[in-house]
Amino acid sequence: MNNTIDFFNTQTTENIAQYLLGMYLEHETEDGMLAGYIVDTEAYLGPEDEAAHSFGLRNTPRLKAMYEKPGTIYLYTMHTHLILNMVTQEKGKPQGVMIRAIEPVVGIEKMVKNRNNRKGADLSNGPGKLVSALGITKESYGQSIFDSSLRIVPEKRKQPKKIIALPRIGIPNKGIWTDLPLRYVVSGNPYISKQRRSDIDQKTFGWKEEKK
Repeated sequence: MNNTIDFFNTQTTENIAQYLLGMYLEHETEDGMLAGYIVDTEAYLGPEDEAAHSFGLRNTPRLKAMYEKPGTIYLYTMHTHLILNMVTQEKGKPQGVMIRAIEPVVGIEKMVKNRNNRKGADLSNGPGKLVSALGITKESYGQSIFDSSLRIVPEKRKQPKKIIALPRIGIPNKGIWTDLPLRYVVSGNPYISKQRRSDIDQKTFGWKEEKK
């Protein structure tokens, strides 16, 4: 875990967004552990990024967590859905990564219930969907992704075969920030939204084979 904390403390937000692909994300709930692998992320570059909440160093009570130390969990509501982000830069430098999708691994039956019996890719192939599936609530706001009940586990991380950079989703009319390739996905993973069926790697889901 120390290496991961060091990575957050020394790397660009774009690099951290790519590093988080394949990261094991788990949520310890009253109903048991719910977990999956991160497969889709978006980088938000703070003050100069017109699509970021902290554009122009905007600072409101809702944004308080964005100005905290790396690994701080930032949650906000969009279209009634809670969205998960984590701070990636030093305190006072409000940059972060949105988690857009996970490949579910542990507690899938409970996730299906959390999602009103949605199954397959629709279970967690969007930012609001994964938050609902994992049972994440506003209580995690401001906590650390390194050591809270919602946490990443680097020891269980998988390695993507290939990472694809794409424009972020839902960022209209933001000048160059609309088209910059700041979204990163695990190529071939079935839990990526807005992809062709022919792009899915049915054999390995886009992961490198683990060495035995």
